[in-house]
Amino acid sequence: MKTKKPFSFLARIKSFDYAFAGIRQFFASEHNAWIHLFATVIVLVLTFIIPISLLEAVALVIVIGFVWVAELFNTAVERLVDFVSIEKSPAIKIIKDISAAAVLIAAIIAVLTGCLIFIPKL
Repeated sequence: MKTKKPFSFLARIKSFDYAFAGIRQFFASEHNAWIHLFATVIVLVLTFIIPISLLEAVALVIVIGFVWVAELFNTAVERLVDFVSIEKSPAIKIIKDISAAAVLIAAIIAVLTGCLIFIPKL
């Protein structure tokens, strides 16, 4: 049985290195990351041009984060499935399609939220 290591601040700081390495790899290999970054920047610019309430800003932060997390998980699922099996199979296709659908739903929710916030102000 594996014993637990004692708590270490240095180890916790090192874990941030792993996370940032994952973000770098994500941007280096995923075209959709750049699309999401572009959309994020557009929304951020709009929030400086069009006055919005604190609650609206919070809603935008949540849905933008939701899209980013969904895309990161989708990428992780796709990479894991590709690692487990390089063969094409209907089961793997379903797994990848469902993972991609999660990103699509998150993006649709984000777009609807943005429309509800910005369209009435235009």
